[in-house]
Amino acid sequence: MRGVKIRCGGPDDVPDVLAFWLLAAEGTDRPDSPDKVIALVERDPEALLIAERPDGGELVGTLIAGWDGWRAHLYRLAVHPGHRRQGIATALLAAAEARFAAFGAFRADAMVLEDNVLAHPAWSAAGYAPQPEWSRWVKPLA
Repeated sequence: MRGVKIRCGGPDDVPDVLAFWLLAAEGTDRPDSPDKVIALVERDPEALLIAERPDGGELVGTLIAGWDGWRAHLYRLAVHPGHRRQGIATALLAAAEARFAAFGAFRADAMVLEDNVLAHPAWSAAGYAPQPEWSRWVKPLA
């Protein structure tokens, strides 16, 4: 999409982002919470990247570019189904990678569901690949 505008999301964006994720993001093993997303943007105001159409501000993509001071993590890359294959994901990833480079990060990792085969070509095209020697281990805390 020509001229897509990338900006950082804030607390006022959370309701729209949550609704957008229901439409455009892959499923997860937990529901999204407004409180958690607000906590994210309050702790790191530049972590939630939002792509908007320049001709009206319609939300067309999101990406969480988390930096914990040591590692660069990507979550919730989502593009509106009606606007895919227009460079929106590429623009969001470029913004995230520039953010990480400014911190001195040497690598970014992305959380991509194995069953989300629709996303795999997009991640591959952006230069990302599964890391077969690692697996994600999780423990529910609540």
